Amino acid sequence: MALTSRSVRAAALMVVSCLVATAGSAQTAIKLAKNKYTPEQDVQIGREGAAEIRKQYPIIQDEKVAAYLKMLGDRLVAAAPAELKKPVYEYSFTPVNLREINAFALPGGPMFVHRGMFAAAAAEAEVVGVMAHELSHVLLRHGTANATKASNPWLQIGQIAGAMVGGAAGGAIAQGSQMGLGSLLLRYSRDFEKQADLLGAQIMAKAGYDPRALGRMFETIEKESKGSGGGGPEWMSSHPNPGNRTAYINKEAEALTIAGRADDSQFMPIKTTFAGMPAALTMAELAKRSSEGAGTSVQSVGTPGQPVPRPSAQFQAVSGGKVFQAQVPSNWTSLSTSNALRVVPENGFGQLKGETVFSHGIEFGIAQAGSRDLREATIAWLKAVAQSNPDLKLAGQQQQLKLSQRAALRTPLTNASQLGGQELISLTTTFLADGTLFYYLTIVPEKDAANFQETFTRIGESIQLTDAR
Repeated sequence: MALTSRSVRAAALMVVSCLVATAGSAQTAIKLAKNKYTPEQDVQIGREGAAEIRKQYPIIQDEKVAAYLKMLGDRLVAAAPAELKKPVYEYSFTPVNLREINAFALPGGPMFVHRGMFAAAAAEAEVVGVMAHELSHVLLRHGTANATKASNPWLQIGQIAGAMVGGAAGGAIAQGSQMGLGSLLLRYSRDFEKQADLLGAQIMAKAGYDPRALGRMFETIEKESKGSGGGGPEWMSSHPNPGNRTAYINKEAEALTIAGRADDSQFMPIKTTFAGMPAALTMAELAKRSSEGAGTSVQSVGTPGQPVPRPSAQFQAVSGGKVFQAQVPSNWTSLSTSNALRVVPENGFGQLKGETVFSHGIEFGIAQAGSRDLREATIAWLKAVAQSNPDLKLAGQQQQLKLSQRAALRTPLTNASQLGGQELISLTTTFLADGTLFYYLTIVPEKDAANFQETFTRIGESIQLTDAR
């Protein structure tokens, strides 16, 4: 039978309609990662971590701002896939008076958004995009999935919240929650980041926002990172760029149908409200305030500045969970922090004139690795340390060696000693089985170096890494 032109046009419209419908339903499917924790444990972790954050962070108490952020959060939760919203989750959306561009969510639902995120955003959809990304980490349970993947035995269930925040505040969370030695500074994997980007885009569309705004906000964050000389917004430290981020978000947006446009009329008035508030703190100022507030609780071994006895010829065993074992002088004392174990002689660590002084001894620790290249990961870690130690300098060539049968790198350093003069630091790094950076460093004033060199060599030779490979 011959088709009329009208029939052809109608058929064409039907084909186009089908294609549009297919495109709208062709959003990327996302699989949940393996997870040995229960949703109830996610909630427990998030609840404990959020309680510590609220103690440590400058929470914005303005009712208008708090209500606005809750409105945005509730809008996103309502748009999220029903099968991912566990009934036990405890969602909350808290504004924080910090200048850096950052937002983070803890397992089980608590989310914190820095004031700096609003300052950097050109539109409500850009803030909402980052919130949708963070909500996606919660719904996909990436925090505890990360812990499930980690083979590092130092990681305890309670350490996850502090690990996801990182930095000085993360350490405070870890200590406040009695999380003990070795708060592992987790970064989301690039796969998890891409999953959160894609699910976040899907949630945005259903909530009435153009997902392309998420890509624009990531570009703003990336630009800020490059403009700050590499330090970057704190958000970048735990959310690595999977690559081609804007491109795949825009591609996902093409496959989505945006619901009726969300009302964003409150965004500019809220920005005006922020502008009328006292200046936001920086993370550095927060860390300083936290350390000053905690100064009286720092463990001391004797009195820094007083004579330090020679290391004993008798040695004793120390260990960091199932990560390492080592031999240290029997007259040294072990001190645990949130992510390290220090072993120090009498008068080698403690408070002096309101400052914490670490002048003699050894520190074992773990840190997030920004690269699978050992030299790059070591340099990145040193750059972070140097931000609070401006006099830290290389003192020679890096040396390749073996540590417990693994490729390792030794970096000689000098720093201005708090006791006067120079101190010598030797940093040795290697990778653990899960890709985490393991390090140990020795520290001694230059004038005492000869008395400690043989002891440091013996400790280094005794180290055995015992994490599963």
